[in-house]
Amino acid sequence: MSMTKSSCVSTGAGLRRGVAMLLGLAIAVAVAMPAAAGPTAGPAPDPEWRPQAADVPDDGRLRVIVFGAHPDDAEIRAGGAGARWADKGHHVKFVSLTNGDIGHWGMAGGPLAQRRTAEVERGAEILGIDEVEVLDIHDGELMPTLENRQKVVRLIREWMADIVIVHRPNDYHPDHRNAGLLVRDAAFMVTVPFFCPDVPHLETNPVFLYGLDRFERPYPFQPDIVVNIDPVIDTKLDALAVMESQFVEGGAVGTPYIPETEAEWEEARDDVRERFSNRFAADADQHRDRIIEIYGEEAGDAIQHIEAFEIAEHGRQPDEDELRRLFPFDDMWEE
Repeated sequence: MSMTKSSCVSTGAGLRRGVAMLLGLAIAVAVAMPAAAGPTAGPAPDPEWRPQAADVPDDGRLRVIVFGAHPDDAEIRAGGAGARWADKGHHVKFVSLTNGDIGHWGMAGGPLAQRRTAEVERGAEILGIDEVEVLDIHDGELMPTLENRQKVVRLIREWMADIVIVHRPNDYHPDHRNAGLLVRDAAFMVTVPFFCPDVPHLETNPVFLYGLDRFERPYPFQPDIVVNIDPVIDTKLDALAVMESQFVEGGAVGTPYIPETEAEWEEARDDVRERFSNRFAADADQHRDRIIEIYGEEAGDAIQHIEAFEIAEHGRQPDEDELRRLFPFDDMWEE
């Protein structure tokens, strides 16, 4: 179909007139409509209503929440400190941000998610902590979305946390990294009244901590706090040994293995204990200088197993007096 120059000009002029008419109509409608209250239109807010701040239980006990990407991550990084806090009557909750449903070489989906939930529930009983929760998010699919940030904010508020612990955002697994991002991005937001106003906000930002890792980029882990876990090492190793889908049977990418006899099962559990004991001993050797700074030379040289934590910049910044309150363990803090 051919079109002359004059018809092209005429058509273009008609289009411009049509666009102008539509814009005029839109402006008229906008002027006639009442102003929106906030991001979306709705009734005017009640000036008397304000989100309420959370009432922290006045029982003199700390409230600690530990986030891991998978069922077993919180236990690995903070099971010892968690057991020590719990032994002193403080309130501790472990949260897995995914259900771990692909973390095995031979099974997956709902059956594996249920199995891994049962394993961390048994681990919580052994450690003596108050509560464990596993979110129904697929393993390998944790993303730093607004929806997930809101979930994390609500969990921290509902627990009314003094201390929040998570992976650093530069860990090896995408779920680990995104867990760190989500929890980091929840810092400060837990105190903002109109963010997730359905759950009372916290008056004070918690202290946010990262668990120990060995990654060097963009910077290596800083052991601001070192907890001697020798008094509870057997308890922690027992809690990890019951996570058989991961540590006995090989997890997602390990060597496929399922013991056949009870003797083989017990031997495999002992191997899990030994491997983790060696790991936590290596952590102590790596951070011996910081251990001695906190515990003194004689006691520091004798400590065999540790957990360590880095203070995140995004939460409250505790001074030494507050750190002594948050980590009230008799053997810490050389006088």
